[in-house]
Amino acid sequence: MSKSKALGLGQFGLVPATLLVLGISTTTAFAQTNKQANKFYNPIPLPATYEISDALSDKDIPTGQGGFARDYMVKLAKGDNLAIDLSSDSFDSIITLLAPDGSTIAENDDGPDGSSNSLLFTRVTKAGTYIVRVRSFGETGIGSFKLKVTRLKPVK
Repeated sequence: MSKSKALGLGQFGLVPATLLVLGISTTTAFAQTNKQANKFYNPIPLPATYEISDALSDKDIPTGQGGFARDYMVKLAKGDNLAIDLSSDSFDSIITLLAPDGSTIAENDDGPDGSSNSLLFTRVTKAGTYIVRVRSFGETGIGSFKLKVTRLKPVK
């Protein structure tokens, strides 16, 4: 009887150790997967001119509505007044300004000229790194575009 108790304890002692090893392996694998996932999201820094000609492709961020999006980083100061202009002959554009915490500050689908280009005016209330998101409306898709972020100056 002492042999069976010893075997039972030995077997019982191995199970938690095995589970512990599995738990550590799973946690490590999850952390590595998270690091790899973060490598996939790399917003593009806007050049010093705050103007860029680029293109949306099916390799960009899927919007879940059939279109795609591309993100650009821009450092902004408290009180900056912005005009963000997005134009494309290839797709119906939407421009979104996202705060450092990911919340939407402002968004525009169609500009004041009635075209499918986008024009957005907004004021920044906190300094930080913001995201300017270029995306296509619905399934209008992919193609070239021009993006320009202008810091407006007060008229004296």
